[in-house]
Amino acid sequence: MKKKLAELNLKLNSLVIFRDLLTDPVIANFQIMADAIEEKESRKQVEAYCQFTSCLYQANANLSVYINNVLLNDDNFYVKEKACGSLVSQAVEACLFSELDILQELSQITSQSIRDLINYKGFLPDWETTIFDFRYDYQERIHKLPYTGYGIYSKYSVFRLKSDRIVPVKHPDGQKLEELFGYEREQALIIKNTQALLSGEGASNMLLYGDAGTGKSSTIKAVCNHYADQGLRLLEVKKNEIYRIPYVIEELSNNPLKFVVFIDDLSFTSNDDNFSALKAILEGSVSACGKNIAIYATSNRRHLVKETMGDRAGDELHINDTLQETMSLAARFGLTITYQRPDKEEYLNIVENLAKDYGVDMPKDELFRKAEAHALRCNGRSPRVAKQFIELVKIGI
Repeated sequence: MKKKLAELNLKLNSLVIFRDLLTDPVIANFQIMADAIEEKESRKQVEAYCQFTSCLYQANANLSVYINNVLLNDDNFYVKEKACGSLVSQAVEACLFSELDILQELSQITSQSIRDLINYKGFLPDWETTIFDFRYDYQERIHKLPYTGYGIYSKYSVFRLKSDRIVPVKHPDGQKLEELFGYEREQALIIKNTQALLSGEGASNMLLYGDAGTGKSSTIKAVCNHYADQGLRLLEVKKNEIYRIPYVIEELSNNPLKFVVFIDDLSFTSNDDNFSALKAILEGSVSACGKNIAIYATSNRRHLVKETMGDRAGDELHINDTLQETMSLAARFGLTITYQRPDKEEYLNIVENLAKDYGVDMPKDELFRKAEAHALRCNGRSPRVAKQFIELVKIGI
């Protein structure tokens, strides 16, 4: 077994496609442990064994499951080539299968086989192993790339920008479609447009505008969550990051997944550089959105630009041209959906459905009376007000 362990350690150093896995903490500590066993010093062997096991335990007590996961989620040149439909040479394919066999061999190393090589009679922890067919699993992952993605896009479904990099949101809003009540017509339009994006037909860039608290942002998040297992990902871009969208488009254009670039609460001042940037992105830029990307924005303003009476009465000679320009941005969205405050009947219907969803047991007359009183205190009816009211009732306030 000692000779087999040394050979496996050498094989790991020969990785090419999966070479980045050598920096993985578990695999790196496995190699340190294998080197320590070669040195025959008990203290170093025990220390390396426990360090390796500690790293493994922090992720998964099953070595086979862990290696399989890091393998399937590895962001390497092979998976990128396959994702964009490029042909891969036979030499690279042969390299792939050889490396999959090496990693499968690593995944089957048992804790008992290593402990037998260590001159120590005290307790050393175990790890588990499971039988996998790495060749089959990896080919299946390649086949399902349009739905699973690769790298960080296979592990997470919601992302944001950070220092010009796309980073995952590890604890995103888990809003579900079935938790939203009312606005069925508006939701149907958003879903239909999103389905067009997923099918590759090409979706329209979309603007949701209307009163605050009507569920514009929640609906976009819920739709993206609903279709995550069909290959949809959400990337949130802040208003002051709009100028970065062309770089995002370039990075994602060859990705097999579909992406919604989400801009929440969109509005501009008249001299905002991001206004011109977004206008160019929506129509006229050389970096147009591909068929796998659509921009979904929300706003409380129909024309998106904050305008004063002084703007209309300014001293510019061609004031009408300027006004037309400020209003043209909204027109560049292919689909505009209006969210208006619900009337009394719609509001109470939302309250009633939320009460059932939250398990609130209260006579309907009393529930509606209190809901209306709460809406008056909150300056108007909206789905947000209804949800806040039900949450207060639920906790007995």
